[in-house]
Amino acid sequence: MDKLTITSPAFRQSASIPEKYTCDGTDVNPPLEVANIPQGAKSLAIIAEDPDAVSGVFDHWVAWNLQPRENIDQNPSGIQGKNSAGVNGYSGPCPPSGTHRYFFKVFALDTVLNISESSGKQELLRAMEGHILGAGELMGLYKRKGQK
Repeated sequence: MDKLTITSPAFRQSASIPEKYTCDGTDVNPPLEVANIPQGAKSLAIIAEDPDAVSGVFDHWVAWNLQPRENIDQNPSGIQGKNSAGVNGYSGPCPPSGTHRYFFKVFALDTVLNISESSGKQELLRAMEGHILGAGELMGLYKRKGQK
């Protein structure tokens, strides 16, 4: 499997995610840049998750069938699946306390997936099995203002 390099013009690896991309801002997904997309990739998939959530891993964004190109802008074309809030699309960081880590994982696939928009992360992971050509991640941090 190839290693994708994931970056963002909005924040660096292990740095703070700007408020704009959180529940305290406009709650839009941050732009992502994907390098080293393998030849033969037919689509990209994204899982953005917070492993520091009190109730276990919280999925903030589950998306697939994005065009296999280097720039993923706000509200990209493709299918937006259900996140842990039960919403189709992106729900930005909104930790109840402390600093949480947010992993933006991008997968290059050799196919276009045929799963319903009502699908979440587990269905996406199952559908991707055997189709991942490359993967990479970007981690950002967020702590809400006024919290300890």
